[in-house]
Amino acid sequence: MDGVRLALSWLTVLPVRSGVVDARTARQAITLAPLVGALLGAVTAAFLFGLAWSGAPPMLAGLLAVGLLALATRGMHLDGLADTADGLGCYGPPERALAVMKDGGAGPFGVVTLVVVLGAQASAFGAVPWGAVVVALATGRAAFAVCCLRGVPAARPEGLGALVAGSQSWVVVALWWIVLAGASALVVPHGPIAVAAALGLVLLLVRHTRRRFGGITGDVLGAACELAVLTVLVGCTLG
Repeated sequence: MDGVRLALSWLTVLPVRSGVVDARTARQAITLAPLVGALLGAVTAAFLFGLAWSGAPPMLAGLLAVGLLALATRGMHLDGLADTADGLGCYGPPERALAVMKDGGAGPFGVVTLVVVLGAQASAFGAVPWGAVVVALATGRAAFAVCCLRGVPAARPEGLGALVAGSQSWVVVALWWIVLAGASALVVPHGPIAVAAALGLVLLLVRHTRRRFGGITGDVLGAACELAVLTVLVGCTLG
C-alpha cells in the first residue's frame, strides 16, 4: 500500500498521504503507475460521456478533457514535456541542457511542443471510443517504467530521476505493455499497433535523452507519458 499511496500522491491531486518516500516505495509507485493512469482514464471517459450526452461539440469536449487532466495531475507531465523539449532544443553540453530544463520557464521549443501535443490530444479525445481514453492514459503511465529500466542512469545525482532510475525490470515492462496491447484490441482492432508505436517512441526518447543528457530526469518521465498518450490516441483515431 505504500507504493499505491505514493503513486496517487505523485500522479494526482488526491489528498493522499504518501508516508516515507524511499527507493522501495518509489520503485513500487512507478510499477503501479498504469493503474493510476487507468483511474484517470476512467474519470476522463466519464467526463467525455457526460459532455457528449449534453450535446457538446467533440472538439470542445476534447479541450475540456485536456484541461481536466491538467488539473487532476497538477500539470506535472506537461511541465516535463515542455522542459524536455527545451533541453533537447538547446545547444551546448549536457550541463547546459539540464540547466535550461531546471530553469522553470518555457522556451519556444517547449511552447510549440505543448501547443501541438495538447491540440492533437484534444482533437483525438473527441474522436476515439471512451475505452481508448482509458488505455491511452494507462499507457502513458506505463511509459514511466520504460524510462526507469535497469541500466538507464539518472542525469542528475538528485531529484526524481535519481530516485527511480534503473528501478524497473524488463519483466515488469513487458507484462504491462502486453496487458495494455490486449486491452487496446478490445477497444479498436488496430489498438495493439498504436500501443506498440507508443512503446517504440518512448524507447527512442529514452535513448536520445540518455545520449543528450547522460540519463533520465523527472522531466523526461513526464515527456514520455504525454507522448505515449498522444501516440495511442492518434493511433486509435486512424483506420
